[in-house]
Amino acid sequence: MEHREQLDRYEQRFRRAGLPLFIEDFSPTQDIFARATPLLLLVFLAEMLGATSLQWSWWQNLLAVTGALAVLICGFGVLNGLRGRRFWSFPTRFGIPELTVFVLLPALLPLVTERQVQQFFAVAASNLFLIGLVYAVVGYGLIGTTIWGMRRVVAELGSSVASLVRALPLLLVFSLVLFVNTEMWQVFAGMPTAFIIFAVVLFTLLGDAFLVFRLPGELNQIVHEVAPDSPPLRALQRVNLSVSLVIRQWLQVLVVSVGVGAFFVSFGTLAISEQIYESWGVEPGAWRIDLTLLGYPLVLSEALVKVATGIATFTGLYYSISLMTDATYRAEFLDTMTDELRDVFAVRADYLALRAQVSQSPSGPIAK
Repeated sequence: MEHREQLDRYEQRFRRAGLPLFIEDFSPTQDIFARATPLLLLVFLAEMLGATSLQWSWWQNLLAVTGALAVLICGFGVLNGLRGRRFWSFPTRFGIPELTVFVLLPALLPLVTERQVQQFFAVAASNLFLIGLVYAVVGYGLIGTTIWGMRRVVAELGSSVASLVRALPLLLVFSLVLFVNTEMWQVFAGMPTAFIIFAVVLFTLLGDAFLVFRLPGELNQIVHEVAPDSPPLRALQRVNLSVSLVIRQWLQVLVVSVGVGAFFVSFGTLAISEQIYESWGVEPGAWRIDLTLLGYPLVLSEALVKVATGIATFTGLYYSISLMTDATYRAEFLDTMTDELRDVFAVRADYLALRAQVSQSPSGPIAK
């Protein structure tokens, strides 16, 4: 019992660090979809409404919902019988049969009641997408990784600000030229807000894609350095670790980008006056706030925020690439990452040693 508690603490530590696949015997049927059971059950029951119709009276819809609930319960009851479980038992394992029933059975309701073929495919596709999303988020620890990364950002806010201060001189050489460029203002000020958001997402994905392509080689080198004698990682464990590192880098780039954007909003409010707007032929946008500092009129406008966001997006992409190519940024990022991975592999070594000790004990193999 004491060993099992120690193993549970190790496994909980892996989950909190966003590395659930470092847990040996990690099973999608038990560890991923079983953890998402409340969400899947809520969606499954909500899709009973697919049996209703706006053209029916309230009592007809009530009968339809009751019948749909009976169909859903009986469907899983029959599956329980085929899987050797009691009819009314709740599934504790979600394999291919359970997931197939979850995808197809609710989708059949609108097909049977109103012959809605398009709605059948829409419900089935949305359920399939939800399963894939649950597998990615829970299976690769995206929530745990993000929470862990945000905690690290808060805990290391001082070092993050220091990284921003060290990065600013080189970044400002790149971005100041763009910021005082007339064409840059004319392009971003006239761009719809939706396009600005699309550009932010696009450049974020480009930065992440660059890291994903460069990361495997860097990861091999780091793992060989910090844990040369450690048992090799399985393919999915390497993916889990890579995703964790991508999110870690994304959060660091986010801190730098937000800092640069805030700097240019402040600088632009002070430096870009009403006369400059007019000489550049740039409209302030849908909103503007007129301020006064020491008797000098200042303008905070929608156009300024759009331009600052665009510059921050370019700067974030530049910084993201520099983390893997520039010697200064690369050393800072990889040195911190190396220290953290050394701790992770030390914990993993203790975890595997304890598992081996428990497996060889007279009490038998580890029960999950």
